[in-house]
Amino acid sequence: MKNFSKASITLSISAVALASCANADAGDSAASAEAGEPDYTVSEMGEFNEPWAIEFAPGTGMLFVTEKSGTLKLMNTASGSVTEVSGAPTVAYGGQGGLGDVAFLESEAEMPMDGRTIYLSWAEGGDGGNYGAAVGRGKLSCDEAGEDCAITDLGVVWRQSIKTGKRGHYSHRILFSPDEQHMFIASGDRQELDPAQDNTNNLGTIVRLNLDGTPAEGNPMADQGDVESQIWSYGHRNILGMDWDADGRLWDIEHGPAGGDELNLVQSGANYGWPTRSYGNHYNGDPIEDHSEDDGFVKPAAHWTPVIAPGDMIIYSGDMFGPWKGDALIAGLSSEALVRVDIDGEIATEAARYEVGGRLRSVEQGPDGSIWVAEDGDGGRVLKLSI
Repeated sequence: MKNFSKASITLSISAVALASCANADAGDSAASAEAGEPDYTVSEMGEFNEPWAIEFAPGTGMLFVTEKSGTLKLMNTASGSVTEVSGAPTVAYGGQGGLGDVAFLESEAEMPMDGRTIYLSWAEGGDGGNYGAAVGRGKLSCDEAGEDCAITDLGVVWRQSIKTGKRGHYSHRILFSPDEQHMFIASGDRQELDPAQDNTNNLGTIVRLNLDGTPAEGNPMADQGDVESQIWSYGHRNILGMDWDADGRLWDIEHGPAGGDELNLVQSGANYGWPTRSYGNHYNGDPIEDHSEDDGFVKPAAHWTPVIAPGDMIIYSGDMFGPWKGDALIAGLSSEALVRVDIDGEIATEAARYEVGGRLRSVEQGPDGSIWVAEDGDGGRVLKLSI
């Protein structure tokens, strides 16, 4: 067991918040702070090896942290103690691949930790040096204190239907529907481009499944075969965050290529255009045609050039940062900021950026409405923002 001391520093918003200029699509920022922003404290809660996802077990102060190389950690946020959770899967570590997301069922919030369901995603290897994302479901076996835990009966419930030699764009974020009847999984294009427009595979899609990983009834291609029957939306590139707004609408955040990061309002059966349309260009400079009104693809609600390089996203629903309720909070990698986007119906506008650490990989809302972020890379810190 490892314990961390908690270092805190109070940040003045006027020093760190960058209010966006009128052209939100451009992703540029002015140097002045938005009026009325609260001051907050940033507390350093711990340090991890390439943290990728952070997730509270519902109804507790126990924070699970996935480390990309394949280790699952559990932090008691009250005491600061950190333990390793045994039973994590073997992962194909390399490039963007490794241990990915961790997710729990809100309906089990009143249960002891022992016996709860846990979902994990990871990159797995295949024949011939190929790789793909998988999602598994298991059970937690924990001591009475809920700190010494292991995963038992972990079994794969979903896989990307194509494995490739590329080692990026797994996406593999996991989200449950508000009624907890369905599981949504982000499946990136695996840097292969064209499969995102080919529905005989599930790359470049968001899939909608039952909790056991089988295709859900009512999916838009339910009558077209096993893989097609999983698909909820397609034409995506590399989705790194998904969440629901208060009206039950699904939003995602995804990386564009050289430019063109996107915030999308996700709709059943919708095609978001990748790689046929994008507000960015290929990395070698080759152009990609911009969206046009009549191109037949769903347009992003907001997009960024220069990119913010999103690592994760939540839609804030707490009271501690009351003025931010209903806003999207995006963990920025190259932008090294928490990016706040105001959502008004189907309209999304960047409101501010907050420099709270380095490259931000993950963001999570705490049980008390505080905001938690994890930095990317070796020695990535988990930080708590609170008022």
